[in-house]
Amino acid sequence: MSNLFVELAEKQNAGSGVTNPNRAARNGPRASILDTIGGTPVVRLNNIGPDHVALFAKLEAFNPLGSVKDRLALAVIEDAERSGALKPGQTVIEATSGNTGIGLAMVCAQKGYPLVIVMAENFSLERRKLLRFLGAKVILTPASERGTGMFRTAERLAEARGWFFCRQFENEANAEFHAQTTAQEILGDFEEIGLDYWVTGVGTGGTLNGVAGQLREHSPDTRIVVAEPDNAQLLASGVPQLRRPDGAAARSHPNARAHPVQGWTPDFISKLAGDVQDAGRIDIFQPVPGADALRVAQELARREGVFCGISGGATVAAAIALAEGAPEGSTILAMVPDTGERYLSTPLFDHIKVEMDEEEAEIARSARAQAPVTPPASTRNEPAPPVSEEMLDFVRAVIDDANDPVVMFGFEWCEFCWAVRRLLDAAGVPFRSIDVDSAEYRQEDRGGEVLRALFSHTGMRTVPQVFIGGTLVGGADEVLAAADDGTLAQRLTQLTPPIDFRPVANPMDYLPKWVRRPARAGV
Repeated sequence: MSNLFVELAEKQNAGSGVTNPNRAARNGPRASILDTIGGTPVVRLNNIGPDHVALFAKLEAFNPLGSVKDRLALAVIEDAERSGALKPGQTVIEATSGNTGIGLAMVCAQKGYPLVIVMAENFSLERRKLLRFLGAKVILTPASERGTGMFRTAERLAEARGWFFCRQFENEANAEFHAQTTAQEILGDFEEIGLDYWVTGVGTGGTLNGVAGQLREHSPDTRIVVAEPDNAQLLASGVPQLRRPDGAAARSHPNARAHPVQGWTPDFISKLAGDVQDAGRIDIFQPVPGADALRVAQELARREGVFCGISGGATVAAAIALAEGAPEGSTILAMVPDTGERYLSTPLFDHIKVEMDEEEAEIARSARAQAPVTPPASTRNEPAPPVSEEMLDFVRAVIDDANDPVVMFGFEWCEFCWAVRRLLDAAGVPFRSIDVDSAEYRQEDRGGEVLRALFSHTGMRTVPQVFIGGTLVGGADEVLAAADDGTLAQRLTQLTPPIDFRPVANPMDYLPKWVRRPARAGV
């Protein structure tokens, strides 16, 4: 393999890989977002891992919703459509740590199926928000009940309501789709240079099951490596999983433990993964410490420009550990299942600060120390346009309008204006918003005239400016503080007729997240 890298470059330049079966050609417009699933790239990792091997990563974040589970979602839904198990308009339900749910949300949105996702409460907040953003309903189960609790809740809901339950952990369509797509892409990419080791973690077992079978048949010299958390080695333990007659796990595996690798190793061995083990297709078990998973995910970002989640870091960490003892010139491929953006609230990002560190602050100080830029001559000492008496009358009329006693002057997309809007909406307070930068006020600088009249009237030169019953309350800070101490509610109840202020928890939290807030008393 002395010409390995030259051969690889030529191979990549020529183009390779097999895409989804029965899908439109990859060139030209696609029929829908679903036709972009699959065909993900394999890239060489040049800056981490030992030099005597060629280490590669298959980047499943290139799927449209950012993870390998997009494949599963499409496979399960279309298989159910073909079999008649899923009827038009029927609700789909699944138990998932997040990525499967996000993939299902995309597929169900495109195809018009309502979706309910059951998820343990300890999975990242980003996943919940993404699911709801895509139109899914998210039902949370106690973290103490782990994966089996999610599964049982989804199963009961499906039975009680007649919903289609995807059963990703047992559904053969999951594995079959990986056999037809993921495995064929890998075989195509490594057809000429060969593949010595294929490394994957295990969640549903679909990737492992589908790819391992194809590698055994078409690339029998490739060794199949399963990575598991070092404190939760289920497959490697050799302890069998107790199952129900339908193949689903009957209870948690005795080796199950909490670990940081979301999406890997639920508290049971899925049927799809168990079938691979029973067939003797796993050659090596590689344990991964949780700290290594986090560290390698961070190194992939900083040294390779590969942005992935904890599971991707864990798989590459397993591949690096394997590589240390691999023969010279070995090729190793690690599956990198998803993107890092859905881990912002997890320990993966604990070391990332919001504020500038000292080095960044010094750079900022050096910029401020530079000589000020002299404005163009045409803009120096130009008198401000006069305030229109007509616009002053308009501003006064808006402020004193008894039909709209709560009014805000602001910008349409200002973060501080949005803080006030969100607070008033949450409190059930009707209000009028004069957005001086909106299309309504853009013509002939009408918005600028309103601002100049407002500033002249109040003496304040900032927005938003909020008025209640003709009296200025202030800007965003003042309004939120008044909501916090109860004076805003008092002002509203003194109106005729009075306006009720529905209590809002922590009003100051509506300010933009980058604003430094004083600590609350007792907090």
